[in-house]
Amino acid sequence: MNREHVSTGTEWESQVGYSRAVRAGPQIHVSGTTATDENGAIVGVDDPYEQTVHALSNVERALEDADAAIGDVVRTRLYVTDIDDWEAIGAAHREVFGDVRPATSMVEVARLIDPDLLVEVEATAVVDGADGSEHAGEQ
Repeated sequence: MNREHVSTGTEWESQVGYSRAVRAGPQIHVSGTTATDENGAIVGVDDPYEQTVHALSNVERALEDADAAIGDVVRTRLYVTDIDDWEAIGAAHREVFGDVRPATSMVEVARLIDPDLLVEVEATAVVDGADGSEHAGEQ
């Protein structure tokens, strides 16, 4: 089985020893992803909806780098610092995924790596072709 690492080149990847995403055969696993821009600045401070939208945009970019798409996602995990924000976070998730409707968990955690981060998202995608040439589901 081929294994491909997707990197954004952030300092944390080498410091912690992880990849933004790993593609192993038809599976793509996207690491915990937050609402940070290309300079590492947090987007949507104090806005769980905006943070979720931006984090999912970052997930989508990682999937594209691994020759997959949002429509290929079969599982998401949402780590949130305040479960009372579930409706705003859920609305953003629903808007991004539409009819894809991946299996999903939303779990409240005590904190994320920066106090301004409210949401972190993990995703797993599966593509039909081991080389990524066929997507399981286009949105």
